Amino acid sequence: MDILKPLNISSTKTDLSEKLTSAEMGKLWATYMGNSMSKCILKYYLQHVEDPDIKTLLENALNLSMELLKTTEEIFNKENFPIPKGFSEEEDLNAEAPRLFEDEFYVYYLKYVAKAGMSIYNVAVPLVFRKDVEEFFIYCMESTMALMKQIKTILMNKGMIIKPPIIPVPDKVEFVHQDFLNGFFGHVRPLHAMDIAHLYDNIENNVASKALIMAFSQVVKSEKIQELFMRGKQLTHKQIELYMEKLHYEGLPSPSFLDHLVTTSTFAPFSDKLMLFHKMDMFSMKIRSFGNSAAVNGRHDIGLMYTRGLIQIASFVEDAAKIMINNGWLEQPPYAAERDKLATEQ
Repeated sequence: MDILKPLNISSTKTDLSEKLTSAEMGKLWATYMGNSMSKCILKYYLQHVEDPDIKTLLENALNLSMELLKTTEEIFNKENFPIPKGFSEEEDLNAEAPRLFEDEFYVYYLKYVAKAGMSIYNVAVPLVFRKDVEEFFIYCMESTMALMKQIKTILMNKGMIIKPPIIPVPDKVEFVHQDFLNGFFGHVRPLHAMDIAHLYDNIENNVASKALIMAFSQVVKSEKIQELFMRGKQLTHKQIELYMEKLHYEGLPSPSFLDHLVTTSTFAPFSDKLMLFHKMDMFSMKIRSFGNSAAVNGRHDIGLMYTRGLIQIASFVEDAAKIMINNGWLEQPPYAAERDKLATEQ
């Protein structure tokens, strides 16, 4: 039996000649940029993979990335929208560079970036209205979820992951008291299920992020970007320790570091531009993750921890953006008309 009854609305054909909205433009642009970068990274990973299951997973991810890139480009061409420069194999990939990561890292990395992709598509679906764009983002979401299912299967079958902690089933329905918010003084309640879920998620994201930025700091050519990466690595490590401490204090397990999955290679497989954009983009995603985490938390100490982390991450993203701008690497997304400027040009 269907949960939703069909709507009695007269069928009207969607006019595909209608203009793209700002939301459609913005999400399509972000999708193109992300997948043009992913194409370069995944092609390099495929040069250095031995495990047949992980190789198939990488091939599936690359095929999906290429498909989403092609469809986005087709929509842009229909609208005479200039195709973003993004990233290319000619300028941003050195596929012959030695191995920088062990095979296991590729699986953790794919889970890390699939989450980021799903967050883009998940926000896009309620905001887009043109039929072709709506269908595209629904497909993006469904196909990325299918990829995520394959990622989790490999992680579980190969014993590469610890599931989120098990906690007792409640005996009865209860309502909280004033000490629910305490974090520094008085009685401090145990972590609740949503606290634990987001601490686990932030650790999982950040151990992959730390390994990636550590690898990038080994191979990046620019000293200024290397200094920023080193700062980002230290910041990420400190935040992971804080999250782990919260779980371990209550005897709960947490995901472990992935640093050992980075080799000692110092040869860059990617351009400085690609590596800096990638870390700026992923640190930006952490801001959303902190917001989601803080929204379901009640304890003052955890709320303050996320707020401090957000400020530190925002500072990193701003400094990364400044370097991108100074090097002429930061492409401008679609933006609204500058009305005051138009008025003065008459």
